[in-house]
Amino acid sequence: MTAAGLRVHRDTYLDSVRLMAGATAMRQANGVVWATALMGTPANLATLASDGFEEDELAGVGANDLLLAVRADEAEAADAALASAEHALLGEPERVEGAGPAGGHRPRTLDDALAALPDANVAVVSVPGEYAVLEAEKALSAGLDVLLFSDNVPVEAEAALKARARDRGRLLMGPGAGTAVLGGVGLGFANAVGHGPVGIVAAAGTGAQEAMTLLDRWGAGVSAVIGVGGRDLSAAVGGCMTTAALAALERDQATEAILLVSKPPAADVAAAVLAGPTTKPVVAALLGLRAAIPLPAGVTLATTLEQGVLAVLGTLRRPLPDPVAGLAATARRAAADLPAGRRAVRGLFSGGTLCYEALVLLADRLGPVHSNTPIRDGWGLPAPPDGHVCLDLGEEEFTKGRPHPMIDPAARSELILREGADASTAVVLLDVVLGHGAHSDPAGVLAPACAEVRARGPRVVAYVLGTARDPQDRTEQCRKLEEAGCHLAPTNARAALLAAAIAARRPDLAEATP
Repeated sequence: MTAAGLRVHRDTYLDSVRLMAGATAMRQANGVVWATALMGTPANLATLASDGFEEDELAGVGANDLLLAVRADEAEAADAALASAEHALLGEPERVEGAGPAGGHRPRTLDDALAALPDANVAVVSVPGEYAVLEAEKALSAGLDVLLFSDNVPVEAEAALKARARDRGRLLMGPGAGTAVLGGVGLGFANAVGHGPVGIVAAAGTGAQEAMTLLDRWGAGVSAVIGVGGRDLSAAVGGCMTTAALAALERDQATEAILLVSKPPAADVAAAVLAGPTTKPVVAALLGLRAAIPLPAGVTLATTLEQGVLAVLGTLRRPLPDPVAGLAATARRAAADLPAGRRAVRGLFSGGTLCYEALVLLADRLGPVHSNTPIRDGWGLPAPPDGHVCLDLGEEEFTKGRPHPMIDPAARSELILREGADASTAVVLLDVVLGHGAHSDPAGVLAPACAEVRARGPRVVAYVLGTARDPQDRTEQCRKLEEAGCHLAPTNARAALLAAAIAARRPDLAEATP
């Protein structure tokens, strides 16, 4: 019999990143069986009610109210866990330098923030979707660029906001924009990268992270990263902010080349955006794009993130790394004693763009790959018992009531063990995403499960997205995974190809053109 605890904090809105941090703080407390931190939306209240919390406890709770819920071995443990979350989320308010002679509490409104920081030129908006449009409008009216971190913003509202931003000469990044680097400052899930000559425009969060970290690791660095939101290159939005971001980087003296990153765009929108005037070389890494589009002079098309970064380095006449060195030999050794019945690749991803890239590469080489975000009709879930599968674990069906896997990798360990126990699994394929906002030691959490799977027979192929300067230190994260028996790849694309090579007993696939 477990003890349940629930605390409500009225008018205390927190964004998803902070909610995840609160849930993690509770889960790390002794004796905790289950915990979550969420806002009091109708859907969340229904979830808590279905989980056994009494309706009278939830009565009167609204969308701006913070809920902390926990189950533990005993009441004292539940109370301690709730206290740890309150300390993590609601401790001493941060102070803003310059907000008064001795500093002041964090401003509660945009006007207060501008009074405290009159030279600010970017607003990060992270409020419930129903309020996000109004707050973004206020920031644009104040002459600020906007990083709209909020999700659940209707596409019609997004298009209108971006048209207004364009008319005012401002950037509206997002909605759902998780990554940006502006003026050398990382916003959202950004990595610690060096300054360099490449500007990135990204309609993909982990796609932006993959591009910036590869550029850093391969000696180039970035001038800026502008995340425009995953729907910007859709027909509904028309590439409004992609066009504005490309123009901004064209004017930026520190930018010598531009890399555009996106999941499959609307082909006509991509063609129109890329037709814009530019004096700088542009590489467009458009993952999974099937339609041919016209390319003006100075524009190069790539179909993977690795290929896009290599093409940018080529335009800058920088030394090119060899991302395939030794991978065929690794695939040959890994597949040498795999039982004949082990043929399936099971991908468990925390990054949506990384999952999509792997889906495309695996499907081109192994046939149908089933997913909760399928790339073909009929390739959804459930998969056949021995089918290839790639899951985007950041999607709502996996994060409902628990943190995103980039912030709390514990749930992925359970799935690693489940897939590793399947007699048809040849390879468990993983991404490990580092950077600000991510878990402090994801490899440390995942390594025991990886080692157990390896002992059962399947191989584990992993890619670590990050840099040595990230808080988690990519070098140390790689070491932990290697000690657990994982085979590491230098890029996400190579990890997918290495997994395909092992599962198909085709070592040449690991060094194929992605």
